[in-house]
Amino acid sequence: MFKAILVAAALAVAAMAAPGSKLAAPPPAFNITSLGLNGSGCPPGSTYYKLSDDKTQVTVTFSEYYAEVGPSIPISQNRKNCQLTFGVKVPSGFTFGVAHVDYRGYYQLDSKVTATQSSLYYFQSQLAQASAHSALTGPVDGAYYTYRDEFDLVSTVLAPCGVSTVLNIQSDVRASNTANKVGSGYIATDSIDTSLALTFNFQWQTC
Repeated sequence: MFKAILVAAALAVAAMAAPGSKLAAPPPAFNITSLGLNGSGCPPGSTYYKLSDDKTQVTVTFSEYYAEVGPSIPISQNRKNCQLTFGVKVPSGFTFGVAHVDYRGYYQLDSKVTATQSSLYYFQSQLAQASAHSALTGPVDGAYYTYRDEFDLVSTVLAPCGVSTVLNIQSDVRASNTANKVGSGYIATDSIDTSLALTFNFQWQTC
């Protein structure tokens, strides 16, 4: 069974689009200038990103972002985390937010074994945040999965207007056999064909 729960919170009016702002096409001058990585799920050399040609989305691919649980699995493998920090160049007169995030990966869970993913999105020095949580429950005898976290325009966390900034994404994946101590499970793997990929889809506005 797959269940997704989304919570989006706008904590500061200043981070919202200004009155009269409107949706816009991505400006040509927008670019991702850097990607910082920190966490057990994204060690150096295991994570890559690609900005689409039309600059509406960036895809991040992980080769070692997985969690697993089982009687012989060390507890340290039950949770992995990754903090991504995107340096972004935002042209004057524009702002953008994350409209939705697509997750793709692979999981296998014994009966009552669970796997979860949590994410928190925010721009540097901004109070507004958006968070998402999703859960998978076994039995699942190996399957690929895709799901989407969506953020409405009114609750999308927006970058400061016309200012280069840093987009932070804090995420983790967990596997638990609390309800079945002899059960095993994992979400994502370290092989290329079952790597976990996240696609961040941007929403642009004039400001």
